[in-house]
Amino acid sequence: MLLVHGIAGSSQTWDEIIPALARDHTVIAPDLLGHGESAKPRGDYSLGSYASGLRDLLGVLGHDRATVVGHSLGGGIAMIFAYQFPERTERMVLVDAGGLGKEVSIALRAASLPGAELVLPLLFAPPLLRAGGAVAGALGRVGLRGGPDVEEIARGVASFDNAQSRMAFVHTVRSVIDPLGQRVSARDRLYLAEGMPTMVIWGDRDRIIPIDHGRAAHELMPGSRFEVFHGAGHFPHRDDPVRFAEVLREFLESTDPAYIDDEEARRLLRERAVA
Repeated sequence: MLLVHGIAGSSQTWDEIIPALARDHTVIAPDLLGHGESAKPRGDYSLGSYASGLRDLLGVLGHDRATVVGHSLGGGIAMIFAYQFPERTERMVLVDAGGLGKEVSIALRAASLPGAELVLPLLFAPPLLRAGGAVAGALGRVGLRGGPDVEEIARGVASFDNAQSRMAFVHTVRSVIDPLGQRVSARDRLYLAEGMPTMVIWGDRDRIIPIDHGRAAHELMPGSRFEVFHGAGHFPHRDDPVRFAEVLREFLESTDPAYIDDEEARRLLRERAVA
């Protein structure tokens, strides 16, 4: 299983579900380029580049195929991975995924504005970064829980402690978002998921990417599954990690991996071209 985190996140977002999944599966959860402990070069932060990097990572680790689970930005990367490398994709799981509609939170749209890279150092000055990084810990010490959305956002803010991380964040945002919203959409290619076991998971209280995107994607992929986590926000795998792991395990156990070779991929493309 290849677990792909979202923007400003890291592999830590999966910490609560990895042990349950790793009992029966090999789990790979990398930090994407420009995120977490990975390098943050001046380079290509497009979805296609991320997908190619994950393909290379699987190859280096000796895995030809995987079930790809993508959250938020990682969902967009998962769809591009399945599109570019269908022969390497056994199943696809989209969790509150980007790339399925225009709407997205105003904070991410603001980060795409010209000059955002000049403002970020002011917004994320050391005192604010320390405060952001301390939010989850402070709540825990007094026996309170701010909720996964608050915790994950605070952890993301705390990661902007150097110029390289801030620039990687801005480059990644601008590759998929502009001031009007998400500018990359996979909706016109979702028909290519035919024959590939696919599941869409969404928190019904997501304030970053609306659940309507998930419903629309489910309808465009006949045979896909749609799981709603009631009361969850943008991070359902953090809101209810036990149920999330169970849903994933059941999905893998009840579906056969896809085998989409070049000929099958050509057939799907030709059918849509004729239609």
